[in-house]
Amino acid sequence: MNFPAEIKVNIDGNIADALSTLGTPQGPVQKRLIWFAEDLQEIADGRLLLDSGVIVRFRSGDTPDELAVKLRPCTQAQLIGQFSSPFDAESFEYKIENDRSGNRQVLSASATRTHPQGALLYAVAPGANASAPLDDRQQQFLQECAPSVDVTGLAALGPISSTKFSNVPLDDLEVDLERWSVADLDFLELSIRVKPKDDDKADQFEARAKRKQKKLESAVRDRGIAISGNPENKTRRVLTTLAASYR
Repeated sequence: MNFPAEIKVNIDGNIADALSTLGTPQGPVQKRLIWFAEDLQEIADGRLLLDSGVIVRFRSGDTPDELAVKLRPCTQAQLIGQFSSPFDAESFEYKIENDRSGNRQVLSASATRTHPQGALLYAVAPGANASAPLDDRQQQFLQECAPSVDVTGLAALGPISSTKFSNVPLDDLEVDLERWSVADLDFLELSIRVKPKDDDKADQFEARAKRKQKKLESAVRDRGIAISGNPENKTRRVLTTLAASYR
């Protein structure tokens, strides 16, 4: 099965200049705060939940609150039963996609539940149990696809300030721009999503995804904007910074 590809380009230089060069986005703007849940004892021992390939992420702000449980990286063999294919239910979305950035490509699966605006803020407050709002389907996802990972008694790290511009024209592409700021870190991520066609063979879809990735990277470089060469993704860099204060 061909899964959609989310192609990302990260910029971590002068973000204000990069945004100015890309042009003032005219589309909708989302301002949100983001938290990641981790085990504080594991952090004290030098480990992150992320090291097990599990991400628990909260979003709250201009849009309905979201709680997402992700496996990244994962393998297709891990994704069993109902979690072997994407599906939607009321206020719930299960996605499988390939995350691509530079020469790196990993499979990612996410189970996301939406909640009314502000409904998750109790779970990210200091001293709160950030595991509490995980619903039965998210718990089942972890139990079936990552059974060795314990997500009880977590604490929320953050918040990270996020500003997202959707469907921004860049040459002949429509690009999402998302800026993350926390502590001394400031990132801008540009992303596009490539969906497989019904008659795509694996090699055809791979070739199309590579062409789109090359277009995105060229559009950024042609504007004189440097693409980050940091091998770590923004989630790990942010979590490493946030976790440092608990060690």
